[in-house]
Amino acid sequence: MHICVIAGEPSGDFLGGKLIEALKEMRPDVHISGVGGHHMQAAGMESLFNYQQLAVMGVAEVLPKIPALLARINETVNHILETKPDVVVTIDSPDFGFRVAKAVRKKMATPPKLVHYVAPTVWAWREGRAEKVSRFLDGMICLFDFEPLYFERYGLKSVAVGHPMVEGDAMDSSGARFRDEYGIAQRDVIVGALFGSRRGELKRTGPVIRDALVRMAEQSDVMPQVVAPTLPHLYGSVMDLLRDYPGAIHIVTESAHKYDAFRSMNVALAVSGTVGLELAALEVPHVIGYRMSPLTAMMIRRLVKVKYAHLANIMEDREVVPEFIQENCTADHIAASAMQLLQSSEEQKAAFQDVKFRLGFGQEQSPSKKAAAFLLALV
Repeated sequence: MHICVIAGEPSGDFLGGKLIEALKEMRPDVHISGVGGHHMQAAGMESLFNYQQLAVMGVAEVLPKIPALLARINETVNHILETKPDVVVTIDSPDFGFRVAKAVRKKMATPPKLVHYVAPTVWAWREGRAEKVSRFLDGMICLFDFEPLYFERYGLKSVAVGHPMVEGDAMDSSGARFRDEYGIAQRDVIVGALFGSRRGELKRTGPVIRDALVRMAEQSDVMPQVVAPTLPHLYGSVMDLLRDYPGAIHIVTESAHKYDAFRSMNVALAVSGTVGLELAALEVPHVIGYRMSPLTAMMIRRLVKVKYAHLANIMEDREVVPEFIQENCTADHIAASAMQLLQSSEEQKAAFQDVKFRLGFGQEQSPSKKAAAFLLALV
């Protein structure tokens, strides 16, 4: 059996790595090809090209890179045409993955089963997309329990599996272990700085988070230490942002230390994205901020029909995690909110318990095995 797995950004690479591990455990003879990063490659897949080339943000950021993206789409489609896998799984990154799936459906007389992992947020905006994707996909793997209904009504086989981060290393992480390894006293205050995985996020929101850290330092009796997990290729950019912070900083690029670093944080300031859900599942008090291009912001505000950006807030239907978006994303707002959480975070942590359960923590079968079983049943 041959399964082609395609991910276009770090969050998808993580999901893909866990999926490949589960597939190989359940079907040892499976051959995996595709596009991904270090998680998927560590699980045994050789990537066609560097997936970081697909990491763009909103409308204004995508336009200049269209020729390069089209070339990568063609390269991926040609690989599928030549190797004829039994299943193609596109993970997140729908701008890339859906174009690949549509082209494969059109060009192959007998196409492989086409499955998308991480459902498009039709519950947030453009609900009509559910009907459209059902025309060219054979299956949808959803992360959240409220999602399958949107696709099943159009005859698309769908399953809710939870989030693979609740299996394995993440939930066994230890903040105390991280503090010992990095020489940080257990009593010292650590503020996490999560700048995002895309350079555009570092450029737009990074300075706001940096300034919020400085505000917190100015308002604290004892200087907080800053822990900033990031990707290796972003180390220099994060160092530039934090260079003038008056206290100790620890930039963490080792993926093996990521969740220990999260657990060590008394509070975190995060760019809105997948990391917020990870922090919630680990019960780390945090706030989120996000700035985007004015064009992207204008379009999103016209289209989005949910009140919140953070998935924990959407799941709980209330603002469990303080959100500061666009013009509200200021250093003063973020710092003040984070300082409040340093004083009292019990209510936020209690809500995170429910979120963690709904993500699949403690259930009989892991999210990745649920996803793998769904794929294998299609063939």
